[in-house]
Amino acid sequence: MSDAGAGGPSGGMADGTDAAVTAGHLQQSVEERLSAWEGDRVAERLWAKDGSLWQASGKAPHDLAAWMGWLDLPVAMTERIGELTHLRDDILRDGYRRSAVLGMGGSSLAPELFSRVFGASAEHGTELRILDSTHPDAVRGFREWARSARTLFCVSSKSGSTTEPNAFHAAMAEVAPALDFLAITDPGTALADLARSQEFRAILEAPPDVGGRYSALTVFGLVPAALHGVDLAGLLERATAMADACRRPATRNPGLRLGALIGEAARSGRDKLTILTSPRLAAFGDWAEQLIAESTGKAGTGIVPVVGEAPAAPEVYAADRCFVFLALAAEADPALARLALDLRRDGHPVEEILLADPFDVGAEFVRWEIATAAAGIVLGIDPFDQPNVQESKDATKALLAAYAEQGALPSTAPVVAEAGLSAYADVAVLGDS
Repeated sequence: MSDAGAGGPSGGMADGTDAAVTAGHLQQSVEERLSAWEGDRVAERLWAKDGSLWQASGKAPHDLAAWMGWLDLPVAMTERIGELTHLRDDILRDGYRRSAVLGMGGSSLAPELFSRVFGASAEHGTELRILDSTHPDAVRGFREWARSARTLFCVSSKSGSTTEPNAFHAAMAEVAPALDFLAITDPGTALADLARSQEFRAILEAPPDVGGRYSALTVFGLVPAALHGVDLAGLLERATAMADACRRPATRNPGLRLGALIGEAARSGRDKLTILTSPRLAAFGDWAEQLIAESTGKAGTGIVPVVGEAPAAPEVYAADRCFVFLALAAEADPALARLALDLRRDGHPVEEILLADPFDVGAEFVRWEIATAAAGIVLGIDPFDQPNVQESKDATKALLAAYAEQGALPSTAPVVAEAGLSAYADVAVLGDS
C-alpha cells in the first residue's frame, strides 16, 4: 500500500469559491497543522482516548471518549476471528448458500463494500447481498431471491429499534423460519430480546462505545464478511498495520495527515471532498460518504463528500474541490492517473491512495476513521455525535406512532398551492423573506 502526498504546484484555477486556496498554500497549512499536532502529542492523546482534543466543540471530554472504542477494534476483533470463522463453517455445513444483511447506513455500507470487493467462493463462503431499500418492489424482489436458495438473514441494527431493519425482518420472516436469522446489535437491545424470544440462530453483540458509522470492523461488518468467505485474518492484519502507523507522531501519521488535509481544505473553502475510485472500490466511496458527512456536517460547518461522480475534464472543477483518488493496484487506470496529474497542475489539492489488494480495505477503514476524527479537531466539532440523524429517527418514530393511533399521517397545509402542485415548508424557517 502506498500513498502520495497531497498538493502540488500552483496554477490556473477554474471559477469557484473565492476563499479557496491553491494546493501549495493549502499544503503549507497542512504542514503547520501537523507540526502543531506533533507538539501537542495529538497522536498519543488520540490513542489514549483524550476527549479534550475536541474541546472546541464545547462537549465534555468524557462524553467524547465514550465513543472512541473503534480505536480498539483491530486488536479486539482479531481475538474474535475463531468465533466468526466457526459461525461461517457451521452455516456452510448446514447448507446455506446465500447470506443477506437487513440493515441501513452504518449497518449495511461495509457489508456492501465487502460484497463488491471480494469475490464469492462457494467453497469458503456464501453469496452476500444487502437489503437497504424500503421500496416494496425491492423488498419483494429480495425476498424472491432469498427463497430460491437457503439464505441466512443478518438483522443488523445498533440500537435494535431502527424501523427499516425491523420491517425487513417482518417481511423475510413470512418466508423463513427463525433459525435462518441472526441478530447483530448492541447488548440489551429490543432486537436482542426479540432474537432470544424467537430463538434466532445466533446473537452477535457489538461494543456499545462504537458509533454506527465507525463500525465497519465490528461484527456489523465482519460477520457478513466472514459469511462471504473473506479471510478475516488478512483483513485485520492490514487494519492493525495501519493502526500502528497511525500511532506515529503527526507528521509521519497517515491518518492524521489525511485528516489535516481534508479539514484544512474545508476551512479554506475547499469543502467538496471528491472521492474518485477504481471500479471495485466504488462502494468504498459510499461508506466514506456517510462517515465524513455525518461526522462533520453540524454546527454550521462540515465537509461535503462527492462520490459516484464520473471523472470530468480538469477545467470543469471549481475551486471548492479537494480530491482523493483510491485504486486497487490491479485496476490502475492511466486515465485517472493523468487526471490527478492535470488537477495538480491546475492548483487543486490531490491525494492518491493505492491499495495493493482488497485486504488493504481493512487499513483504509482505520485511516479514514482517524482522518475523520482529526478533521473534527480542525473544524472544532464533535465527530462522534449525530444530532440530525437522531432528529430524523425521532421524527419518523413520532409519525409512525401517530399513524398507529389515528390511522393516518398528520396533515399540514401547503404554503403555496396551485392546480396540480403544492409546496410544503416550515414557515418558521422561511421567515418573512
